[in-house]
Amino acid sequence: MPTKPRAEVRPPAQIAVLAGVGEARAYRAGLSGSVALVPTMGALHDGHLEHIRVCRGLADHVLVSIFVNPTQFNQSEDYQRYPRTLEMDIRKCAEAGATGVFTPGVEELYPPAEPEVEIDAPELTGDLEGRDRPGHFQGVCRVVVKLLNVLRPDVVTFGRKDYQQLRVVQAVVRDMMMPVRVVEVSTVREADGLAMSSRNARLDAEQRTRALGLFKALNAAKNLVEEDGETDPGAVERAMQAVLRSHQVEVGYTAVRHPLTLSELGCVEPALTGGVIALVSGSVGPVRLIDNMLLGSG
Repeated sequence: MPTKPRAEVRPPAQIAVLAGVGEARAYRAGLSGSVALVPTMGALHDGHLEHIRVCRGLADHVLVSIFVNPTQFNQSEDYQRYPRTLEMDIRKCAEAGATGVFTPGVEELYPPAEPEVEIDAPELTGDLEGRDRPGHFQGVCRVVVKLLNVLRPDVVTFGRKDYQQLRVVQAVVRDMMMPVRVVEVSTVREADGLAMSSRNARLDAEQRTRALGLFKALNAAKNLVEEDGETDPGAVERAMQAVLRSHQVEVGYTAVRHPLTLSELGCVEPALTGGVIALVSGSVGPVRLIDNMLLGSG
């Protein structure tokens, strides 16, 4: 997959910018105390900065990785269009209190001519985002394991907004017996409820209004389950689809699932499963968005 050239970055004086794997390993080895990692693909917004704030309360040092990972994109055009704002991102990391930023090039994490290794949690990746984006989670798992091995954090954060990704990473870390604690960070939303995402920057004013359909669809599901006592997952999913279509959102999927296994439910019984997770995906113009909400968890 073609890559974009990296511009020279002048970092703020108070933050370390680490471009190479060897440089990052050496820097990590020189840190005393605990380390937290915030993995990102850049184009940072307040949701990412909330991860840094959370990590500052969990560890002595906070590292942020900024890497647009080509192996998790199943469309080359989407990879090329992904926003890249590295200099601004580094400045935001410094202002939020991060200790260092790891900004590897593609060939640093994927050396040419090396055999590819696939890492997967197939019980969690075969549906939803995994169905709509073939190969996506294998790419996510691969880069996450690389970042954890290079930077060796004690804590790593993943956001609830990418709920399926969160569950997949937790499964990989447990199964690989990796010595790192995965901390879940709540979804950060705009004042009107739109979940913060780097992709939101690609929405024009009219598209952004339509994008609110995802949040409204989830609220419709919440009302059905928590207020009306609806137990039919199909009825809840159809209600979410109707809200998406009313906002002219092209429906990807609507789903009501077990919050841990993401398995399909025969009956919505939040008291038995510790809540249920409602998930939606949809496209507004050329921009594909996802969101989710935990229902009936008390």
